Formats: sequence, structure tokens, C-alpha cells
Amino acid sequence: MSVAPSSLSGSTVRLGHRFADELPDLAVPWQAAEAPEPRLLALDEELATELDLDADWLRSPDGLGLLTGTRVPEGARTVAQAYSGHQFGGFSPRLGDGRALLLGELAMPDGSLRDLHLKGSGRTPFARGGDGLAAVGPMLREHVVATAMHALGIPTTRSLAVVATGRKVQRETVLPGAVLARVASSHLRVGTVQYARATGDTELLRRLVDHAIDRHHPAAARDAEAPYVAFLAAVVDVQARLVAQWMAVGFVHGVMNTDNMTLSGETIDYGPCAFMEAFDPTTVFSSIDEGGRYAYGNQPVVAEWNLARLAEALLPLLDESEDRAIEVATEALGAFRTTYSAAFTDQMRRKTGLPEGLADDVLVPLVDELFPILRSGHVDWTTFFRALSSAARGDAEPVRGLVLDLRPLDDWLERWRALGPDADAMDRVNPVYVPRNHLVEEALDAATAGDLGPVERLVDVLRSPYDERPGLAAYAAPAPPDFGAYTTYCGT
Repeated sequence: MSVAPSSLSGSTVRLGHRFADELPDLAVPWQAAEAPEPRLLALDEELATELDLDADWLRSPDGLGLLTGTRVPEGARTVAQAYSGHQFGGFSPRLGDGRALLLGELAMPDGSLRDLHLKGSGRTPFARGGDGLAAVGPMLREHVVATAMHALGIPTTRSLAVVATGRKVQRETVLPGAVLARVASSHLRVGTVQYARATGDTELLRRLVDHAIDRHHPAAARDAEAPYVAFLAAVVDVQARLVAQWMAVGFVHGVMNTDNMTLSGETIDYGPCAFMEAFDPTTVFSSIDEGGRYAYGNQPVVAEWNLARLAEALLPLLDESEDRAIEVATEALGAFRTTYSAAFTDQMRRKTGLPEGLADDVLVPLVDELFPILRSGHVDWTTFFRALSSAARGDAEPVRGLVLDLRPLDDWLERWRALGPDADAMDRVNPVYVPRNHLVEEALDAATAGDLGPVERLVDVLRSPYDERPGLAAYAAPAPPDFGAYTTYCGT
């Protein structure tokens, strides 16, 4: 059941409705479900300040009403967004916000917009039989991981708040319900473009892409000769760089469907995600990824595949001749591998502290030789690179203590040190703290049982991932052996 939202009294919050105005074909007017006993579980005060929202007001009944969608500013137009998606390779023509709502857009001082969007706010016409609700654990997972990704400098949607609703959610067991208030430069996805193309309405497709160009890639609009080709190239570029950053920190998204790839280049949807510990390209955490399609090492390949689906959807805009449209799309897609390779190589150069301008024929083989050493020894990805800075300072024992077969490592270290690695620069890019899977689970279990302390402490640590602090060694350590194999779930 949805309730008509009451307007906020005395609030200066202004929510625009540009998406709903410009693309009504992709926006279904809808309202959030009632939250009988809202209670704030988490709030990103830094983000609230950036959005010019008063944190104390957000804690008030009116503020909680905004964060649950049950009290919205006068004139707001809350909508569920339509999109399609390839899910594990199979195309679903009608997905959309089954349990989410776009409340509207917040205007920033520089003129850009930020979506304020809810997750777990109740069933919509896109729900496909689901209850439209969300549980406390999965919503706090998104809060924890989105906070960490932002602190790591990786483009991401962000969690403004998580609010317990007072409703019960039926999953394998009965769980306490919650709503996530998510902020993004937009929620436009590859799947949004696919949906517009699937309607057969080329003018809708054109309006959507014009909207996306204006919001995310305005330089494409200045390419009057071929703005839609420039748009495709821009999305290819930002996604190649994004995935290179994921790979550098060992992040495994877990569900890289086309509806979970943004046009902006922000990471979206922290469902079955996790951070790799022991290095292994075949690492999979998601319970539904039985074939390993979205394994750590497959992420660049999947990203390229998803972008090819975007290119297919854009063909009517790329050229009047389908043959020529395919040619220009193929050319734009061809930049992915080059851009990704250069971006990942640069990430690894920075992680190993090596100087800019180092020849590829020196850097690339050196980096490539490191991966078998890490894989054969089941070496923790995050710990290794942080310890490597000690080796750059002359003490190799911390990193040697992580590897079983020392001969290839010692040979590698000798050649690496001869290139003059910068230890201080390494410490600025290799985190001490990432969301360790066992700590995330412990914190979410505690929060589900009513204790928010572990989540609050974990988030506080993750806000400063590069600064080693006394008393926090447990937050930097891999999972203990008895933690076992880790499996994540989408939380729907």
C-alpha cells in the first residue's frame, strides 16, 4: 500500500523534477509505502552538508519523512523509473524501479543536479511480484560500501541515510525493514537506453540521450557533427576508467547487469558486492553467480560487453545508414580495451610507487610477473600493497612474510627497487582499510539485532582508508581462517 505524501512544513528543501518533466515516457508517478515507525539508523552528515541539507533537520519527523518518501516538498513529483537490462546475459525488456523511487533532483551551487532516490520504499508497477521492501542489513551494506568507495576516490552513488521503517520484511526469515536514501549524479543506466530503444520510438531515444548528454557529458553536445557518437565514446571512457579503479582495490561488484551500469560512470547497486582478499581472478562472492560470469577477473570483459549493448541501442542515432552506424559504434567500442589497459596499468604503477613516464616495456612485464606470485601464495591483495611500501623504505620482511615461495618474490623485489619506488606515494594510494567481509557481516548482524555500534565504528574507520591509526589493526586484517568461504546475497 502506498500513501499520499504530506508536504514538508517549514523546510527549505527544493526537489526538482527534470527527469519526470523531460522523459515522462520513462517515469511512472508513484508514492512511497507507509513507514509506521521511522527511526534513523545511519546518516552521512558530510554528504548532507554538500547537499545543503541540515543534518539536525533530517533527524526530525519531517526529515525522516523526506528520507522515507512519506513527506515530500510541495511540488515534488516522485516517480519510479523505467529501464530494461541484460541480467546474466539474458535480456529483460521491462525491469524498472521495482522497489525504488526518484524523489527528485537537488540543485548544486555549480548548477549540476543530484538525484535523491529511495531504495526499499515499497512496491511499484515494476515490482514483478516482489514486495518492494528492503531489510536493514542490505541497506546498511550499501551505506557501508558506498561510504568506503567514496573515501577511496572511486566514482560512486552515495548513501545519505538509512532509516528503519518499523515494518517487517519476509525473506528466509522475518527481518526488520529499512529504506536507503541514495544520492547520484543521476540514475540513468545502460538499461535506460535499452528500454527507450525497445519501444521503437527513436524520438524518445533521442530525448533520453540528449538529457544524458546535458547532465553528464556536455562536451558531446559541442560535437555538433556527431554528438551521439561522442556520447558513446564518453560513456566507454568513464566506464573503462571506473572498472580499472575497481580492479586496483580488489572490488567485486557481483551483479554487473546492464541495468547496473550508469551513463555517468558512477558505481551503482551494492547488492552482492565484496572486496577480494586472497588474490584470485576467479573470485566470486554472489550466491546467484553460479557460472562466475561476474568474477573479479571478468569485470573488464563484462563491462565491454555491456557497452556493446549500449552501442546497439544507440545505432539509430549514430548514422542513418545502419552499416555506417555499426562501423562508428565498433570504432567507439574499440577504445575500451586501450583506455582500460592504460588506466589499469597506471593504477598498478601508482600502487607499486613507480615513476611516471616509465616505459611500458619495463612496467607492464614487471606488473604481470607479480600476479602469479600473489595467486600461488593466496596473498591478501590489500595487505600486500600496503606492506610493499615498507619494502620501498628498505624493510622487505613485512611483505616477505605474506608469501610462501620467496625466490620469485625476492627476484621481483630486487628489480622493482632498482626503479626507485616512492614509499610515501604508495601510502597515498594503497588503503590500510577496506570493508573486510567478516567485519561487514558482523556489523550487519549486530545492526539487524538492534546494535548499531559496530556499523558506526566500521564506517568511521572506512572514511579515512589511507591513514593508519593505532588500535585499529583488526580492521586491517583479513578474515580469520574459521570465517570460511564468503557468499553474498542480493537482498531483494
